[in-house]
Amino acid sequence: MNKIEYNSKDILALEQRYRAMFINSLGGFKSLSLIGTRNRDGQSNLAVFNSFFHIGANPPLFGFIVRPDSVERHTLHNILETGVFTVNHVQESFYKAAHQTSARYAAGVSEFDAVMLTEEYLQDHYAPFVAESHVKIGASFRQRTDIELNGTVLILAEITYVSIPRESLMPDGYVDLGKAGSITCAGLDSYHRTELISRLTYAKPGTLPESIIV
Repeated sequence: MNKIEYNSKDILALEQRYRAMFINSLGGFKSLSLIGTRNRDGQSNLAVFNSFFHIGANPPLFGFIVRPDSVERHTLHNILETGVFTVNHVQESFYKAAHQTSARYAAGVSEFDAVMLTEEYLQDHYAPFVAESHVKIGASFRQRTDIELNGTVLILAEITYVSIPRESLMPDGYVDLGKAGSITCAGLDSYHRTELISRLTYAKPGTLPESIIV
């Protein structure tokens, strides 16, 4: 297989947008979600994110990255103001609408209305969920860390509510996101379906894992 190689100097010499796409793609497939928020005046906001990662299960924590706030970041502002938000997985039926939420709408415009997705309020949660989403997570803000290296912001949050299709939950607690219809993404504009290859038994020294029949 032919290959191309870059060193640090080569990478920094790349055109800015090309470099952003290139580096963003290298991390592989990512989680794809819409974050729903609402400010104190009741104005809703919806934005697509692909930087979620698991922190721990006790308490149930996750993190995600907000890009530098050199421009208005309504999602970050609303989370810090109200302390709550929602995470909604994206299905193939509305991935174009999810992508469109990344446009820079004015503060007084709700992305729900702009991209024609439906606000849904569950369990007295202040922030709106996406009605069309099959996997919905309610979250509470726990910690902010400013990353000086590039001006991004790390947000840590605790899961306080979950809604998933019953058929996607396996007996051992595994959530089959393929059955839930969740899709994934790579880079900044590439969307992908998922297909389960296998689940494997717990890894132990001296023995090879076996496939788990589901």
